[in-house]
Amino acid sequence: MRTFRSRKHTAALATVTAVLALSLTACGGDDTGTKSAGKADNSTSAGASTDASQPSTDATTTDTKKTGGTAQNAGATKTDSSKSGSTGGSSATGGNTSDSYAYKHPCKSSDLSVRVYPREGSSTQQVIEVNNTGANSCGLSYFPQVSLGASKASDHSGDIKPSVPGGLGGAPAYPVKPKTAAIAVIDLNPSGKNGVTWVNEMNVLADGDHMANADTQNFDLGPDVKVGSPKLGLYQGSVADAVNSMKQAGN
Repeated sequence: MRTFRSRKHTAALATVTAVLALSLTACGGDDTGTKSAGKADNSTSAGASTDASQPSTDATTTDTKKTGGTAQNAGATKTDSSKSGSTGGSSATGGNTSDSYAYKHPCKSSDLSVRVYPREGSSTQQVIEVNNTGANSCGLSYFPQVSLGASKASDHSGDIKPSVPGGLGGAPAYPVKPKTAAIAVIDLNPSGKNGVTWVNEMNVLADGDHMANADTQNFDLGPDVKVGSPKLGLYQGSVADAVNSMKQAGN
């Protein structure tokens, strides 16, 4: 009888031991599952962090584009400024063509073109034509500064100067509008008598009152020219008026 009880007691202990072992196994499985879930959460958090940093990079790119846009706007502003500057120029408004403007603004040699040619119907008279090629009216002296000499001479102190009309007065200058000409006529030998034959060049300075001698232009008169007591008239608007003015020279 003692031996039977010992076996039953041993079997009970074995049963209890088995139950405890199963319980421990079950608890260990729960811990493992919890840890696995933790790893999944950490992975998700890492992904979220990566996604969150991406919009920050995009924002930086957008700001860079905005900065580029600002530079383009600055360039557009410079272009507009340049257009405004050109609009205010005298070429856009057609220039100032009043006589009062010409009286205060002497002509510049760079705005003039000068021609010398024989007057039709005369063997001794030459036409001096000064054209205003500028955009504004300008003022000339009453007559051009003229001398007659030899082109190859080393000393021009002996050049011949024509007589001009006297009793000058009135307006401060002879006004010349844009794209028009001031005309003067010179008669190299009004009497038609024998004159000097060494003269072959006419030197013309459009405005002797305001221009430097370096602006003087030289014109070939050709061979066989006779010069004696030459006369020069004032600037006029036509050849006919210039001839009449020339006839008053020396008076």
